[in-house]
Amino acid sequence: MFATIIRQGLVVLEHELKQMDIGIQDGVITMIAPNIEASAKQEIDATGKYVFPGVVDSHVHFSDPGRAEWEGFVTGSQMMAAGGVTTFIDMPLNGIPSTVTAQYVHDKAQRGLTSSYVDFALWGGLVPGNIGELEGMAKAGVIGFKAFISPSGNEEFEHVDAETLLSGMQEIACLGKVLALHAESAEITTWLTKEKQARQQTTADDYAATRPVEAEVEAVERVLQYAAITGCPLHFVHISSAEAISAIQRAKEKGQDVTLETCPHYLLYSHEALVEKGAVAKCAPPLRTPQQVAALRQCLADGSIDFLASDHSPAPSTLKQGDNFFEMWGGISGGQYTLQAAIELALTLQLPMTEVARWTAQAPAERFGLLQKGKIAISYDADIVMVEMSSFTATQHNFFAKHKESLYMGHRFPCTISTTIVRGAVVYTNGQVHHVQSNWQRPRVPQFEF
Repeated sequence: MFATIIRQGLVVLEHELKQMDIGIQDGVITMIAPNIEASAKQEIDATGKYVFPGVVDSHVHFSDPGRAEWEGFVTGSQMMAAGGVTTFIDMPLNGIPSTVTAQYVHDKAQRGLTSSYVDFALWGGLVPGNIGELEGMAKAGVIGFKAFISPSGNEEFEHVDAETLLSGMQEIACLGKVLALHAESAEITTWLTKEKQARQQTTADDYAATRPVEAEVEAVERVLQYAAITGCPLHFVHISSAEAISAIQRAKEKGQDVTLETCPHYLLYSHEALVEKGAVAKCAPPLRTPQQVAALRQCLADGSIDFLASDHSPAPSTLKQGDNFFEMWGGISGGQYTLQAAIELALTLQLPMTEVARWTAQAPAERFGLLQKGKIAISYDADIVMVEMSSFTATQHNFFAKHKESLYMGHRFPCTISTTIVRGAVVYTNGQVHHVQSNWQRPRVPQFEF
């Protein structure tokens, strides 16, 4: 007897696709076979559907506590479930207070445990003055630390100076953790911004011009040198250019412990979207030229990009109004669409669905030590998403985020998320989110000490 059997789906395994049954007991995958000759309390027919491992989104901003009106654990995790995300990793800024002490880590985790519809983990923050807090946060269970080397836009989360960065990297290396970097040169972006604002040049073109590819490349190369000195493992978030990826690949070839992510919006949209759609398309780094988008897609196809993450970063619409692109709050709201975007890209680039599973689940789970996540395999958590190859148009009605404004509104994806399962429990089916009540199905917070 199984708790659940998923029948006859096209299962996306690590290296191949096979039509299989999946047996689940106590929230764990216990059998994968062409035909499981047993009964179950619940049987789910997956005929004609792809069965992927649940998405592990390593980069989201749920501004809880303090700014839950932007996006909190409740609405954010519902949106994750609707997009096939079974584990998210929340960034340490945008909430008040920011997650920069062990106590704040504990407090945020407790909020998530009472509110989240899916599993999650947390990043800690590296900011000036908190190096003494890093060990406590590591013991509390953060999967790594996040720092900005250019202004974050959030006064509660300051960017690091060179001394803080080097000292923090040395400590993080000793703790066996990873440092995630927002890599844009503060010197370049700040100087260019002052030049534009002095001339009252505030259009979309002006904003993009203040955050050129050169600013990303300079920051990446500088931090890689710091990592070579300190031995700190690095993860570069939302990389937007092939030039920066080339610098990271050279470091990998030299043996440095470094990975990178990009986001679906950098692969699906170009700068023209910022011009046409305005604030919903503002992000940092900014959307790039069509030529740069094409080069980034080639990096995805040739394996130079380790994985995808949404960088879901919403804000109330009141902060995204006006004509001055420097004053609008930046951030793309789109955490629901990572898997659908990945499938669209795989189809466009003629890549196998096993690559989609690697980009969205296996690679981030392995990088950040979520060792029961990321694969459909025996003894792994039964984190599963079922996908129909029928078109889906993103609308405010079917977008589960708190605020419905998004770059993705009106985008037509070639596939639809039909069912999301977290540790054997169905949390989303065909437009409906379901709250799981049983105690063992509370959100799992990997590695945390309570």
